[in-house]
Amino acid sequence: MLATLLLQTAVVTADSTATAAAATAAVQPSSISVIDLILKGGWIMLPIFALSLVSFYIIIERYITIRKAAALPDGFMNQIRNLMVKGDLQGAKMLSAQTASPLARMIEKGIRRIGQPLKDIETSVENVGKVEIARLEKNISILGIIAGIAPMLGFVGTIVGVINIFYAIASTGDFGIAQISGGLYTKMVTSAAGLIVGMIAHIGYHWLSIMVERLVFRMENSAIEFMDILQDN
Repeated sequence: MLATLLLQTAVVTADSTATAAAATAAVQPSSISVIDLILKGGWIMLPIFALSLVSFYIIIERYITIRKAAALPDGFMNQIRNLMVKGDLQGAKMLSAQTASPLARMIEKGIRRIGQPLKDIETSVENVGKVEIARLEKNISILGIIAGIAPMLGFVGTIVGVINIFYAIASTGDFGIAQISGGLYTKMVTSAAGLIVGMIAHIGYHWLSIMVERLVFRMENSAIEFMDILQDN
């Protein structure tokens, strides 16, 4: 009799444990991958994704270009000064032509104009500088545009998600999790994606602009130094 009672107790305990485990498993939410989460955003994620690709391309391409432009050999202006003091204008011109840098192209233009009034030489150097700066700033303004458009697209996704929620409620006549979950996914995912892409573009825009400003400052100082060399000679 005692053995039977113990057996029944063990069976009940096992059943209770299994039931509790099943209930716990049902309560625990299933994980979702990043890809699945992005797909929950719907079609509005396509233009946001395209803007992210454009942003990354411009940031990487402009960064490499500006870094190359800023890579000037040490003592370049000192070498130019020494050659010009010696009267070796051809050597100074060759040194500038062989140096792949916006600054070197400015100096080369100035050397080619030697013999003309200093004002004309200064104007030529400034014009070359403006062209080089425009090349450095190419496509950076697009990042500013993306920084404004991406969050707006995310807001459009928010509106679409709200519309989906109300449509589901109107279609079923029921206000429950099943009716609002799909719209909430679209609303939250697109909003987050738009803000993230906008922040990346915004940071990239200002970061690259600062790099260009630093290079422009160096170019201006070197142009002033070049004009001083001409005046001293």
